[in-house]
Amino acid sequence: MPKNKITEIKGKKKPGQPGNQNPEPGTRNGFTLIEILLAIFIFAIIATTIFGSFASVFSTTEAITEGMASYQMAKNCLDRMVLDLREIRISMPPEYAPPDANDKTDPYRVIGDLSSAGSSFSRLRFASLAHLPMEGSTRDGIAEIVYYVQNTEEDNYVLRRADSLHPYKRFEGKIFEESTGDPILCEGIKSLTFKYYDDEETESDSWDSESLESKYSTPRAIRIKLEFGDEFSSLFFETMVSFPLYREKKE
Repeated sequence: MPKNKITEIKGKKKPGQPGNQNPEPGTRNGFTLIEILLAIFIFAIIATTIFGSFASVFSTTEAITEGMASYQMAKNCLDRMVLDLREIRISMPPEYAPPDANDKTDPYRVIGDLSSAGSSFSRLRFASLAHLPMEGSTRDGIAEIVYYVQNTEEDNYVLRRADSLHPYKRFEGKIFEESTGDPILCEGIKSLTFKYYDDEETESDSWDSESLESKYSTPRAIRIKLEFGDEFSSLFFETMVSFPLYREKKE
């Protein structure tokens, strides 16, 4: 065999060896564009699923936390109202007598009517020994307490508690002077109703212990129904306060 032929055979490289510029058909050194895009797509689906699960967990936790806070707020609100009503002060005979035309109204009268915020909200006025003195005040005594609902500038209904000592000037007749300075007990109020029961357990939507309609009596019990929440959900609370001492009807 000629020498130049032998030299040519020795100079050839085997397929697959380093430096081979012409690999055999069917062999690859990397990924195609389609494979890379497919891998990115699969990774995006997995990442979205994982982050979605985390977001769901965080959202559920936040909802539970808000629900517990709302429940506690409503419980504190009802506890305050129950405490105030259990300390109610009633004028009893012979101290009390039905008013004549020139007589002043009973300072310890019970008045239940509608709040100025709308027909879904009741208002309650009574006298109680459960006065809460303002900061720096040492006065104590029987307070005029009024529960009423007010609409704020943010279109949020709040339940306020007015508390003032004698002389009572906030509630004269059925005209009540609302104030943004009264403490807020609950926010996000959707409805508040008081139901009144006489000694025969007859239910009424309103009450005036100075009127002939009630025969100058005070309620035997008061039921409180409270609803609050947002446009997506509501929480309902209900309780009843019975009075061991009440003024009977004058026939």
